[in-house]
Order: sequence, then structure tokens, then C-alpha cells
Amino acid sequence: MLVTEPRLSIRSRLYRRGFALLLPVIALLLLAFGSTIRDAGAEGRSGLVLTIDGAIGPATMDYVVRGIRSAEEQGAELLVLQIDTPGGLMESMRTIIKAILAADVPVISYVAPEGARAASAGTYILYGSHVAAMAPATHLGSATPVQMGGLPGSSEPEPEPDAESDSASDDTAAEDSKRRGGTAMERKVLEDAVSYIRGLADRHGRNADWAEEAVREAVNLGAEQALKQNVIDLVASNLQNLLAQLDGHVVRLASGDRTLQTQDLELVHLEADWRTRLLAVITDPNVAYFLMIIGFYGIIFELSNPGAIVPGVIGAICLILALFAFQVLSVNYAGLALILLGLAFIVGEAFMPSFGILGIGGIIAFVTGSIILMDGSHSDISIPTIGGIALVAAGFILWTVLRLMSLRRHHPVSGREQMGFEKAEALDRFHDSEGEYRGHVRLSGERWNAVSATPIHAGEVLQVLAVEGLTVRVRAVPQGDNGDD
Repeated sequence: MLVTEPRLSIRSRLYRRGFALLLPVIALLLLAFGSTIRDAGAEGRSGLVLTIDGAIGPATMDYVVRGIRSAEEQGAELLVLQIDTPGGLMESMRTIIKAILAADVPVISYVAPEGARAASAGTYILYGSHVAAMAPATHLGSATPVQMGGLPGSSEPEPEPDAESDSASDDTAAEDSKRRGGTAMERKVLEDAVSYIRGLADRHGRNADWAEEAVREAVNLGAEQALKQNVIDLVASNLQNLLAQLDGHVVRLASGDRTLQTQDLELVHLEADWRTRLLAVITDPNVAYFLMIIGFYGIIFELSNPGAIVPGVIGAICLILALFAFQVLSVNYAGLALILLGLAFIVGEAFMPSFGILGIGGIIAFVTGSIILMDGSHSDISIPTIGGIALVAAGFILWTVLRLMSLRRHHPVSGREQMGFEKAEALDRFHDSEGEYRGHVRLSGERWNAVSATPIHAGEVLQVLAVEGLTVRVRAVPQGDNGDD
């Protein structure tokens, strides 16, 4: 015990000194790690910026909905919709607003740059956003719903007479002067839009009376007037000024109230990809209406001229694209319909050769349908896969067309047309009869009467020139000619 006891004390002292020396090192490591975590957290605070420039349609709807989902997945502090739009389709607008109201991230609609507008559907989106902001020299309004389309040459419906207009009292004159639509359908659409935008205004505490006036009378407001009338929340000259004003602002989300912390917030611009830009062109209301007209007339021309093929192919593709653009068909159904139509055209090329018309139309329909189907829920459909399948189909169609052209160059293999390519053998010496030489030949294993313009000897190889009833007109094969064409 006397020997081991000092050894234990020396060892314990060494452990204590070593631990004392390690304490500062451990403290420095913890401080460095903590600062790294704080820096990473500071760097992780960001906001997304989406740009809506142009008419609102299914492509814009898909872009905004995927942007909101991406902001939620990244834990972004907020999402800014920079808007400059003349309006768009009501169904697309409603889908965007539903996504905004259900979002777990604050959505700020910002009409910018200066000179931009948020007309029609843009006004609804402003009212549906958690924060509505505008840049100077911008405006909003003209939110009256209008009906697109109509058959060429059709006239506007006559407004229904108001039987109670003469008996209306002075107290209700102002109320009756509000626009309510000339027909029952117009009234239904107008009252539905009024109720919708008033609900959005009440949801965010904004001016509901002006919103109703914007729908009924298509009035407009500039940025400063909109701020004074409590139509919007902020007027900001740029995005940095917008962030400065948003700091500390309380927004009402579906999950509860949230206070924005936008100081030193980094904004990341999420630009529309090539697919969104392509679909935006297709779903532009003017282009969509044009596609619908082409589709209808293409099918009409095909039915009036069966077998023309070109009008039917173009009409079917344009009609499906128009139904997608007007949101009669959803993204999934429109993409699937185009893919199935394309495959049907490609298969039809093999059974009803059209010199590539069906095949080319099938490839266009297949590729377009695959691109439409390639949304957020079908992101595993890659461009190389689509391109590979399209190339295989194009190769098959090219082989079919080339094969068809080569078959058309071959001579017939049966019937009277085929006899012109057959060789006959003279069975006897032809005798002169009225300036022609007549005799008999063996042709395709049969004995035929034959006529020639020159003398023919037995055993000669002859070329058939024509078939006249049961008689063939022949000529002697020149020497050196094997008789093959």
C-alpha cells in the first residue's frame, strides 16, 4: 500500500492537469461550432421570389403552386409574387389563391416594376395574399369577369328586360344602379365573383366595398390611392424597401399568426423553367382560343373529306391543347390524352400508310403530352426518356415510310399489270396476217395467242408489251438484253 498509493496520486494529478489543459481547447471548439451554427442559420434565412409576367393560365398556376411548395420545403421566411398581369383564367386564379391561403409560408403579392399592373385576376390574387404591396406608378382593378370565346359570327345575347324598373323606389335606385349583368348567366358569374372577392377582403381586413366596385364597375386604383383606401398594405419602391417595411409585420396564416423577420433576409429568384415558359405560350388565352378554332375546323374538314388525314391530325392535337389551356382537362388528363393520341397515330402509320403524316403528328402529340405531364408530381419523367422514346418512334416511322416508297418502286406481282414484266417463249413460228405476225407463246405456264410487229421464230424469248383480251402483244428481246427492266 505504501508503494502503490503515491503512484495513484501522481497519475491522478497528471489526469487533472491534462484535463485542465483540454478545457480551453474544448471551450474554443464549442464557441467555433456555435458560431458556425449561427452563421449557417443566418445564411439559411432566405425568401423566394416568383415572377408572374403575362396572362394567368394553367402554366402560371403550376409555376406558383410548385413555388409555394418549394418555399415550404426549404423553410423560407416568405415568398414574394412579383406581379405584372392583365388578368387570366378564373379557374387558374382560384387555384393559386387556394394554394396561397393554405400555405404555411407568408405570401406577399408585389405589383412591380413601376408601370406594371395587377388587373382582373391579379386583383383577386392581391386580395387573397397575406400581404398586398405595390410599387409606385402601378395600378390594380378591372376585376369584372368576362366570358371568352363564342362561335364566329354569333351575336351578343339581348339583355333581359327589367319588369320592376318602373316601380322601383328612390330608396332602392342606388342599389339597382349597380351592375348585375344582362342575362341570368352573367348575373350568376358576377355575383359569384363579388362574393368571392369580398370574402378575401374580409379574410385580410381590406376594403371590401372597393373590391365589389372593381368587380361590378371595373374601376381602377393607383398605388397611393390603393394604400389610402386600405386596398393594399404597403407601397414599396423596390424589393429591398419592401423587406424593410415587412420587418415586424404580423400576417395571418392558416396555422396562425406569424411575425415576419425580414432584416438581412436574402432573396432567391426562382425563375420559370423552359417547360413553364412553353406552356405559358400554349395557355395564353388568345393562343388557346386560336387553337380551339383550329381544332374544330380541322375535325370538320376531316369529316367532310375522309382520308385527308392532315386536318384530322392537326385538329385533334390542337383541340386537346385548347381543352387543357381552358382547364376543361386537367394537367394529368391532357398529358395522358396527348400521349395516347400520339401512340395511336404512330401505330396507325403502320396500318394506314400516310407518308409520315400520322407518324409525325403522333410524335408531336407524344412529346407534347409528356412535357405537360411532367409536373411536380411526375418529375421522374425525364427529358432523355421522352427524347429516347420519340427517337425510337421516329426511326420506326422513317423505316415504314422508306419501306413504303421502296415497295411502290417494285413492279406488280399479280394481275394484268404484272404480265408486262413477264417473259414469254415463242411456241411456234409466227405467220404473217394482215401486216402483223401471229402465233402462240407460253406465258406464266399458260398458252396464249400472241401478236408481234416483227417475225418471230420458235423458241425466242419475248417481252410482253400489252394484254388485249386473250391475246398478248409481244416483241423480240434485243440481243445483249437479258429481258430484265
